[in-house]
Amino acid sequence: MSVPHFSDHAANERTFLAWVRTAIAVMAFGFLVERFDIFLKIAGKSLGKSVTMSGQVAGSMVGLALIVAGALMVLAAMLRFIRNRSAIADDATHDAQGDKLDLALAGLIVVLGLALAIYLAITMLHGAKTG
Repeated sequence: MSVPHFSDHAANERTFLAWVRTAIAVMAFGFLVERFDIFLKIAGKSLGKSVTMSGQVAGSMVGLALIVAGALMVLAAMLRFIRNRSAIADDATHDAQGDKLDLALAGLIVVLGLALAIYLAITMLHGAKTG
């Protein structure tokens, strides 16, 4: 038994799984960012210092946004996989579909990354002034 267009279906599945792996990494990073205050508290106690949590809300918001972005990536990957599977199975020629959702998610990750970099820079500058 042979599957028509098997290599195309296999490539579609590999792409889907790559998106899912990336989304899991983004969500894990979001969880790490959101829970980083726990690490700071433990590190502060072990060093005998008190750690202030001035940016806790900002860190939590960025972490939650990364988790949501990861979930949206899985949704986008699923929709794209289904759309591509149907297009591969159909022998008719199809116009290329826009990648607006993919670009929007990539833009969201860029914005969140820049926000996280700014947050860390402000936190480091604040720590250098008080420390």
